[in-house]
Amino acid sequence: MATLQKIRTKAGLLVAIVIGFSLAAFVLGDLIQGGSSVFQRNRMEIGVIDGESIQYPDFQKKVEELGEIFKQNYGTNQLDENTWAQVRDQAWQQQISEIVMGDVYDKLGIDVSSDELFDMLQGANIHPIVQQIFRNPETGQFDRAAVVRFLKSMETGAVTQENRAYWLNLENQIVEERAQSKYANMVGKGLYVTKQEAEASAAASGKTVNFDYISVAQSTVADDQVTVTEQDLKEYYAAHQDDYKEATSRRIEYITYPVKPSASDYADAEKWINDIKSDFEKAEDNVQFVNANSDVAFQNVWNKKEDLPENIAAWVYDEQAQVNDVFGPYADGDAFTLAKLHKSEMMPDSVEARHILLPVNSQAEVMAVQALADSLKTLIEKGADFAKLARENSSDQGSAVNGGDLGWFRRNMMVKPFEEAAFNNKKGEVSIVATQYGIHVIQTTQLGKLVPQVQIAYLTRNVVPSTKTYQETYAVASQFAGENTTREAFDAAVAEQKLAKRVANMGESDRQIAGLENARQLVKAAYEVELNDILKTTQGSPIFELGDNFVIAVLTNVTEEEIAPFEQVRARVELAVTKEKKAEYLVEKLKTVLAGKTDLNAVASEMNTEVKNATNINFNSFSIPGVGMEPAVIGTVANLEVDKISAPVSGNNGVFVVMVTSETENPAANIQAEQNRLAQTLSYRAASQAFQTHKNAVEIVDKRAKFY
Repeated sequence: MATLQKIRTKAGLLVAIVIGFSLAAFVLGDLIQGGSSVFQRNRMEIGVIDGESIQYPDFQKKVEELGEIFKQNYGTNQLDENTWAQVRDQAWQQQISEIVMGDVYDKLGIDVSSDELFDMLQGANIHPIVQQIFRNPETGQFDRAAVVRFLKSMETGAVTQENRAYWLNLENQIVEERAQSKYANMVGKGLYVTKQEAEASAAASGKTVNFDYISVAQSTVADDQVTVTEQDLKEYYAAHQDDYKEATSRRIEYITYPVKPSASDYADAEKWINDIKSDFEKAEDNVQFVNANSDVAFQNVWNKKEDLPENIAAWVYDEQAQVNDVFGPYADGDAFTLAKLHKSEMMPDSVEARHILLPVNSQAEVMAVQALADSLKTLIEKGADFAKLARENSSDQGSAVNGGDLGWFRRNMMVKPFEEAAFNNKKGEVSIVATQYGIHVIQTTQLGKLVPQVQIAYLTRNVVPSTKTYQETYAVASQFAGENTTREAFDAAVAEQKLAKRVANMGESDRQIAGLENARQLVKAAYEVELNDILKTTQGSPIFELGDNFVIAVLTNVTEEEIAPFEQVRARVELAVTKEKKAEYLVEKLKTVLAGKTDLNAVASEMNTEVKNATNINFNSFSIPGVGMEPAVIGTVANLEVDKISAPVSGNNGVFVVMVTSETENPAANIQAEQNRLAQTLSYRAASQAFQTHKNAVEIVDKRAKFY
């Protein structure tokens, strides 16, 4: 149905709450086995939000429902694990919002009635997304009758179950958005900006200054020029506890046994490519033969000499190969390849073209859009103004403003069907072609110079590890794992065998470890064993098969959510304290240098630096161009007299001395306008900050990492 296709392609912002499902059956089976109902319920708990237990089956049901909607929205049958991870997180955030804000809405009496929903779907105040979905493609206007027809078809069961679920989810999102809007308005109405606040804000931007400055970085002070005591470190650590909060983490040390092709695997691949060469030479349909036998599909591209690999270019152009000649086999990295000259022609090296893009939003629209394309083609061939038609009809606004002109382009710069049409056209010829973007009316306006170009059919045999190679590599890993079942034995064996030991730090929800595929199972395992234990798979094996690697790992460090112990962060504390001490040293040095001086250049010369300047800074400025965030410096210049050198200012990026060179009094602000502006800013921030406040006020326990 055209309408539902529009929902999938145009309602992304509203229905982008997409979640997936991928928990293996053995995990669920293990969770529901045995024990009392209370114990079982605890084991099935995926999280707790404001005291409400979220059970895995309930959460997973939502995941599956919304996952199906996601598949429909993007026209896919499968989602990869990374996408599932992202959408599961969105599902969790939605769950938090529903529980936290649902309670708030109930207490405040915020509700969306059926009459309101009716009004947003087919009444006087149609929701914008509904207007977008049910827009007449010919007039561009909202079609209320189309909404009514669609809703009636739902009542009569004329739509599929998937489309029904899709629409009901859309309705839920519209209702949720209206509730959020009501709450935001309520909070916004409760905020007020006083006249005094507006006057203070206006005064802060009432003066703009230009100033000269010098800055001396703390790094210019040698470490032995400052003294840092143990007491200094302890006092700083005590005063900055929040800086040393650490989330739950695990560190593992691991070794890998990569499964690499053996000499025998290379020999087998080379024999295969040699054996098939004669068949390839006799093949009449090169494309079909390659696609049926090669590890790499036929590439429908044209190449000039300079675009080809050096050996192929020499064979084709220097040795003057003929169509259907075969070159090779030759080694090509971890592969053996045969190259067959498929086609050879004199073709333009580039073309200039213009187009009109007509979008197709559903299968039902194809015939109508094709008819429009045919009509435009006929008009152009009869002399109509292509540029005018492009501006009026093309959905490619980037080129439409230029009359559809795309300029000059070479081979392999456009999607294949578009490229073929543009290059196959004669000069001035108009053709119609469909791509994933819609239906194009293309006119080739200029042809580049003719040059020889070829298509090569490559028949490739990748060298991959055989079953025997996998078994042999696993046997080596298995022997190591069987002989070294403790951390002490693991470390000793690694040292004795001179193996490369790697280290990985990970959070409980991490899904990736650099250099390893599908590392999530390794991360989960790190949270299921005790310190110094060898990690185990869910089947109890110490060997993890991650892509083309067998991995054996040991848990070497456990950090729970807490303030990191002083000794653990001593180096960080010492760095921070040293920076403070160096800033203090520079402040005192600059005070001495400044004594009796009125020339900033003289100060800069003595400090071996230079004078720089900044312009158009006022009290409301966030940063200094070229320097960064320096609130202390901005506060100083905003209140400094012209031509007066400041005392040293300790900033984020060094110690500064500044001098205002000029100031400009801005026109007196309209206090009422400033009051309205500040009130509007507050209103914009109200909804998100209020939600975050409610969220922070409740306890949220996230246990998803134990399930996914």
